[in-house]
Amino acid sequence: MLIYARLTMTPYEIIEKKRDGKELSEDEINFFVKGFLKNQVQSYQMSAFLMAVFFRGMTKQEIFSLTKTYINSGDVLDLSDIPQKKIDKHSTGGVGDKVSIVLAPLVASLGITVPMISGRGLGHTGGTLDKLESIPGFQTDLPVKQFRKLLKKHGFAFMGQSNMIVPADKQIYALRDVTATINSIPLITASIMSKKIAEGIDGLVLDVKCGQGAFMQNEEEALELARSLIEIGTRFRKEVRVSITAMDQPLGEKIGNWLEIEECLDCFQGDGPADLLNIILELASQMLLIGRITDEREEALKLCRETLSSGRAFDKFLTLAEAQGADISILKKPEKYTTTSESEYLFAEKSGFIAGLDAREIGMASVYSGAGRMKADDPVDYQSGIVLYKKIGDRVHKGEKIAEIRTNRPEFLDASLSKIKSAIVIKNKEPNPPKLIIKEISN
Repeated sequence: MLIYARLTMTPYEIIEKKRDGKELSEDEINFFVKGFLKNQVQSYQMSAFLMAVFFRGMTKQEIFSLTKTYINSGDVLDLSDIPQKKIDKHSTGGVGDKVSIVLAPLVASLGITVPMISGRGLGHTGGTLDKLESIPGFQTDLPVKQFRKLLKKHGFAFMGQSNMIVPADKQIYALRDVTATINSIPLITASIMSKKIAEGIDGLVLDVKCGQGAFMQNEEEALELARSLIEIGTRFRKEVRVSITAMDQPLGEKIGNWLEIEECLDCFQGDGPADLLNIILELASQMLLIGRITDEREEALKLCRETLSSGRAFDKFLTLAEAQGADISILKKPEKYTTTSESEYLFAEKSGFIAGLDAREIGMASVYSGAGRMKADDPVDYQSGIVLYKKIGDRVHKGEKIAEIRTNRPEFLDASLSKIKSAIVIKNKEPNPPKLIIKEISN
């Protein structure tokens, strides 16, 4: 039997109140979410509530209350025995975004602890956990106790979301995914900030993606989300810096789990694609500023560049990867890794300049190749994916290679090719170079 405590409202009345655009109290939000976790509020009622939020939005106070309720639904990591500043980075998701894999060991090499609780890919976007697990033996399903031990010893670690940390978000996210309520700024804010604050962090750097391959399609939406994230961070007394970055084309040149690890290995040598390296260095330098390693942005960038070029970040990554079960001989000699059974190139049908490279369509092409999943329980093929030989602004000649599909699923080659063809625009006029970092804001 559902006990209403100090509340006189039923779940029906709370849904009705939000449907009508009225502000809910913290007690009402807490009552509704906790009732859902106890199966006293039904899934169809939570679905109706989420849709009401999607259309009516939430006030700043409501978002804070929802975030707080999420956090209090599970455990909060106590990292107080780790003396270094605890700072994390989070991206709202994109195609070819493998930034965390290089950034975490880079920042940890410079004296900041980075607790990385990451996610898996779904739809057209990739996931950090899938990419790491493409390294033979790499384990991300860690008990919290082991995660804390790795953090203390190495200064960073990677793990998936625990059932003990923000379980409310985990269950509600699953409903959002099937009720078309993912793209709601209040719900995105509470989901991101609850998980990050529950990690026991001191500060947070956020990469809000903006463009065709992102949840936020334009700069106005991205700014609204950025301000919402900063507002909640401020209320929880966390320093937050947000970079709004472009996701109209994939980040880097490789899309797919092991392919992106290969690109990370290039970055560890300071030799990766310029756009990827720039984002890594920018976000890492922001973390150094929050951690007071330096107060000067140029000095922070210099420290990051030197740490990459010296090999310290790569050595740090190898040590942690081995501690998490990985066969690091493959990271040292990636040519040992097996390749796909099939590959096919896409050639330019005319000469000109690459003027468009739709990230969402290319992300879906990689999913068809086997690199991603359409449903949460779909298997992924770690070897499959897309290699881009040209990016926006590059000159291309008729018959020249633009992209390559690698797959172990030849029956899906035509579908992948079709997606890539629809993503590419070639024009006679050279386009303006795309802006990578659109805006930076902080609290």
